[in-house]
Amino acid sequence: MDADTITAVATPIGSGGIGIIKISGQKALTIAKSIFRKSPHITADPLASNSSWPSALQSHRLYHGYIVDSEKGRVLDEVLLSVMLAPHTYTKEDVVEINTHSGHVVLASTLDLVLRNGARLAEPGEFTKRAYLNGRIDLTQAEAVIDIINSRTDKALQVAASQIKGDLKRRVESIRGVLLDILTETEAAIDFPEDIEDVINTEAAAAVITDQVMAALKDLLQQHEEARVFRDGLKLAVVGKPNVGKSSLMNRLLQSDRAIVTSIPGTTRDLIEETLNIRGIPVVVADTAGLHETDNPVEIIGIQKTKEYINGADLILFMVAAGEPWSREEFEIYETIHHKNLILVVNKIDLVAEGFEPEIPDSWKHVPRIQISALYSRGLNELKDLIARAAVGDYRLEPGNTIIPNRRHKMALQRSLELASSAVDEIRKQTPFELIAIDLQEAIDALGEIIGLTAREDVLDQIFSRFCIGK
Repeated sequence: MDADTITAVATPIGSGGIGIIKISGQKALTIAKSIFRKSPHITADPLASNSSWPSALQSHRLYHGYIVDSEKGRVLDEVLLSVMLAPHTYTKEDVVEINTHSGHVVLASTLDLVLRNGARLAEPGEFTKRAYLNGRIDLTQAEAVIDIINSRTDKALQVAASQIKGDLKRRVESIRGVLLDILTETEAAIDFPEDIEDVINTEAAAAVITDQVMAALKDLLQQHEEARVFRDGLKLAVVGKPNVGKSSLMNRLLQSDRAIVTSIPGTTRDLIEETLNIRGIPVVVADTAGLHETDNPVEIIGIQKTKEYINGADLILFMVAAGEPWSREEFEIYETIHHKNLILVVNKIDLVAEGFEPEIPDSWKHVPRIQISALYSRGLNELKDLIARAAVGDYRLEPGNTIIPNRRHKMALQRSLELASSAVDEIRKQTPFELIAIDLQEAIDALGEIIGLTAREDVLDQIFSRFCIGK
């Protein structure tokens, strides 16, 4: 474990009420003593030595005073300082937080003073990494920190909050504990082959792995597949030929004039991405260039970007104009996107008679569809409901089902499931216990990767590199 004392600005840079500089490590109190003067009252001379420091200060209390640069003989700011003594801190180290006024100059000056007095600048996510390495949180809880910071909807926050409380950790530890018990019996059978019947019941062991391990792993994997969009978000593309109203729809969904709307076909020549909240699902929606044949080199680039975006989209709104005959371009678009998750959006129903029903080609009739008027915001609530159903079906976030593994967890869960299944097969085939033990140990290690017990250093670096400096 790195013994350096680290520091960083823990709040966004800019003008505001409060800016916080965090210090963590063995020298945190020493550094604070050298730069902070506790004030018995506001009129005291802030440059005078504060001989009562630090014995007069208690852990987890706020103190009023001044940050002073003794070398230059000047006060930098009037502050509140908090002292939090190990192990009851975020990092399980001594932590000092300096609450200054927020502003680039005062924060930079105070941070520079802390660095000059023995700290070094923290790397991205290093405070949380220390919390993990010091055993205060596991790796899933560390990941939940960045999920909370990046939450774009209340339901995304609900999922992250469940994880930071340790719900996923406890579920994984429970499954892992069952496997450890069976591994212990298996190793005992290896060590005492003459007493096999006394130390392990193979049929019972196979049944326990099937019912308590494999079933639980499948449940977690299903949770990921059904509800991952609450955490990861939904990538949505609005696709169609030029001038069917794609940009108008995007503007109505965003409730702002983000995309340029004109009657001239081909106005949108580049991808326009925005994020919105649809029924609690964070949705990244892209207004794409109209798909059509063209010799215009700029439009060709935009169309190519659209096709690339389509390949990575989770859901596509295939937009057509009501009352217009199906064009060759639209049949070609359908052939390009028919393998994706689709909703057929019939726009401009304000231009057709009441009760209009489009004649849908036979090959499209299985695609969910809706009629709207993007211009007059008709049918948009129903469209949002349809998007939510296409994303998560009937899944509802409730207190008992907020454990939603991320992609990293999914890969480890799949590997553990495959190994557990292999162990059951080998047990029933009466394979030597030495080989069964290998499958069990690897299944246990795969689960250990999720909570950080067996995670590789490069995996840790990748996870914590997603954090901002100061967290």
